[in-house]
Amino acid sequence: MDSKELFEKACEYIPGGVNSPVRAFKSVDMNPIFIDYGKGSHIFDCEGNSYIDYICSWGPLILGHSFDILTKNIQKVFEKGTSFGLPTKKEIELAEIICSAYPMDMVRMVNSGTEATMSAIRVARGYTKKDKIIKFEGNYHGHSDCLLVETGSGALTFKNPTSAGVPLDMVKNTIVCKYNDIDSVKEAISKNKNEIACIILEPIACNMGLVCAKKEFLQQLRNICDKEKIVLIFDEVITGFRIAFGGASEYYEIVPDMACFGKIIGGGLPIGAYGGKKEIMEIVSPSGNVYQAGTLSGNPLAMEMGIRQISYLKNHTEVYKNIREYALNLKNAIEKIIIKYNLPCSVVCCESLLTIFFKKGEILSYDDVKDCNTKAFSKYYKSMLKQGFILPPSQFEGIFISNAHTRQDLEKTIIAMENALKDCFL
Repeated sequence: MDSKELFEKACEYIPGGVNSPVRAFKSVDMNPIFIDYGKGSHIFDCEGNSYIDYICSWGPLILGHSFDILTKNIQKVFEKGTSFGLPTKKEIELAEIICSAYPMDMVRMVNSGTEATMSAIRVARGYTKKDKIIKFEGNYHGHSDCLLVETGSGALTFKNPTSAGVPLDMVKNTIVCKYNDIDSVKEAISKNKNEIACIILEPIACNMGLVCAKKEFLQQLRNICDKEKIVLIFDEVITGFRIAFGGASEYYEIVPDMACFGKIIGGGLPIGAYGGKKEIMEIVSPSGNVYQAGTLSGNPLAMEMGIRQISYLKNHTEVYKNIREYALNLKNAIEKIIIKYNLPCSVVCCESLLTIFFKKGEILSYDDVKDCNTKAFSKYYKSMLKQGFILPPSQFEGIFISNAHTRQDLEKTIIAMENALKDCFL
């Protein structure tokens, strides 16, 4: 069956035909493409079409698809058992690697980024004995109830849920501030004195397109949290071990109290983790009274893949140099195209992440991105797909570079992007 037939079949049994909304391709006004397999920098759909892949499973495939170090002899791990619901040595090995790479003392494995952020917030509330939290417009931390909050123009008001099925009571303690705007945070804290348990944010936002926090903004958050006894949580589900081996914390040289991980620490298998200072993490059950559990947490397959991937990144620092150089070359080429044709676009790049915004101007917050030309992006997307490139099917996502991408891929990408951008505007 081709992708169209598979999608029709999927819609009979799966809501919307997909198991995660962005896969539906609705933002680009087309049906999803069903993938058969991937190798290196390419993926292949069920009809045999080949694409240079810039989704990379939304980030974790930093070494590319089916990387030999990850897949070699993996059958032996399966043969030993896929799940025990009991501790294994590999859980300790991966936890030790993570804690040695990131400035944290202890880490708890879970099964997704959503689980990680949800659990970290519960721990922060238990640790501080306070209920309210601060998040930011345009930052996505998974689909737990208290984080599915309207991100409108008002920076400080309590918001309405963005999803049906979330009671107002679940978000009444969630305060939404403006990204990169420290005054909105100060005002929120002033109005809720001694009631804020934590501030959670993506230190490099990847879910409204790529929007980077200013270092001074993060440092001011750090200072405020120290003064007000608020737990600072970095959501590094996308940036952890990708933006740098030590994540955004290393990149900005700022240490949070807690951090959340996902995707990349399992080499592409379902995984998540949250961790932080020992005094905070020791209140997690069974050491303390904050409950969190999961039968598949620390799954031996995910642990093995995570150990292999993170160990490889630790011992091959050239990976970060390679993907940074690739992304920078791509950014520079796109900027030349924008100038050459005077296009109403801008490009943001940070290490191996990049977004072309279909609007001009500096991009620092949700307000800066919400009026992007999504119709032009849809046209651009389809042109790139037709030329053999698969990008995240939304204006409000970043593209991911892997170490498997080659110079030839880069050259082809630049030519295709120039063609696609001309198709949109000229």
